[in-house]
Amino acid sequence: MPFVDWVNKNQAKASTHRVPVHLLQQEAVYGDTTGPYSDNLLIQGDNLLALKALIPVYAGRIKCIFIDPPYNTQSAFEHYDDKLEHSQWLSMMYPRLVLLRELLGEDGSIWITADDNETHYLKVLCDEVFGRANFVRHITWQKKYSVSNNFRGIASITDHVLVYRKSPAFANQLLPRTDDAAARYSNPDNDPRGPWKAVDYLNQASIAQRKNLVYDIENPITGEIVTNKVKAWKYERTKHEDHVRENRLWWGLKGENSVPALKLFLSEVRDGMTPHNWWPHSEAGHTDEAKKESIALFGATSAFSTPKPERLLHRVLTLATRPGDIVLDSFLGSGTTSAVAHKMGRRYVGIEMGDHARTHCAPRLEKVIAGEQGGISNSVNWKGGGGFRFCRLGEAAFDVDGRINPDVRFNTLASFIWHFETATPAADTFDKPLLGVHEGNGYYLLYNGILGDRRPDGGNVLTRSVLQMLKEQYPHEGPKVIYGETTRLGDASLAAEGVTFQQIPYDIKVR
Repeated sequence: MPFVDWVNKNQAKASTHRVPVHLLQQEAVYGDTTGPYSDNLLIQGDNLLALKALIPVYAGRIKCIFIDPPYNTQSAFEHYDDKLEHSQWLSMMYPRLVLLRELLGEDGSIWITADDNETHYLKVLCDEVFGRANFVRHITWQKKYSVSNNFRGIASITDHVLVYRKSPAFANQLLPRTDDAAARYSNPDNDPRGPWKAVDYLNQASIAQRKNLVYDIENPITGEIVTNKVKAWKYERTKHEDHVRENRLWWGLKGENSVPALKLFLSEVRDGMTPHNWWPHSEAGHTDEAKKESIALFGATSAFSTPKPERLLHRVLTLATRPGDIVLDSFLGSGTTSAVAHKMGRRYVGIEMGDHARTHCAPRLEKVIAGEQGGISNSVNWKGGGGFRFCRLGEAAFDVDGRINPDVRFNTLASFIWHFETATPAADTFDKPLLGVHEGNGYYLLYNGILGDRRPDGGNVLTRSVLQMLKEQYPHEGPKVIYGETTRLGDASLAAEGVTFQQIPYDIKVR
């Protein structure tokens, strides 16, 4: 498989493993964040650091990622550095894509928008990160519906959406059947099986190519015998005879058609339409529509210059998710992805680096909660409700010497340890020393006075009495992995008890 190379690629790859782990600090709660809204997050901060902070809890849980990264167009971008040289742009994207892949579930997918400047580099980069076999489709989105006559050259009216999956477990949904599509079905002969449409009965292959599909058939209305002259039939004789018995052939009301058509009943068609890779502006929105949405939300002076229309995100989430799935956007921009996810009953995590996380994204989501009726609200019957939590990136969880930040609480450290040991997402909360059992091993953490006793012989130190208490109050019959500040038991005693001791902070690792 070919790879894309660039200056400082090795440093970009190495930096993925050196991203420090930061704490997420909740600053505000908007609306109802219980039940189906408990995972809704808006995070302000550098998205690389935020993605690393999410991994202990969200790794493997994200169903759909949509990102609209800076396009590297040399244009002045207010909220991002969009004047990056190609190598810098690739170095910026590589570690983020690696972390995004780790957050995806096995049946998840990532949708990335780009223009002509970087799409081809991005395609090869994604082949490397996600695997060429996991490329799903290159979609062309018609972002404009008109071009000025004053333009000289070849105008660009499309952008690109690259779609990758985490694994073959991904399967996209169908698009809802439109009224126009259903209108193509009718019932001129009052067939009791309901509306149908006529499907071609002739094969595109010639008679010489498909001799086994050449036979005479009878028009039952006129009695005429119809003989193939140029094209073969689509179906072998036995299948054709089934069609005759089932009254599935259509010759016209008076038998006036020279060849039959096959009745395809609406009731037999899948409840939806197969999507394709050409998305016209009439179906997926366009940039003028998006700008009007932005002006309506933020006013003309505060509107974003390059937002994405809600209809584009609606189509992506329709294909990639079901209600209740978690959607992630780490280049949230004006907040479109989170707003659309909220209206569609999806959970979401949005990450934005600038002040407009507060000035644009949060106010927009507040309006959604209040029942804002712009964008797709009408089409999805949005009436309001729900909520989200606003967080910002706090301090690093570990200093350069590996010491734990004193602000790290038990639940946070437990999440790090659980994810490192099991490679599975952490639970919502850890509130007891036994974190859980995975593949026969019980994982324990003695930290932050979880046992209610901070003395050396109690809370954070593994002594014989502490071990006995763990066995009685938090039993696990199999091997135990216990993290703590230190242990008073020797190697022989630990081995006899089936315990592997890991010392805090030296043995703590984060994926």
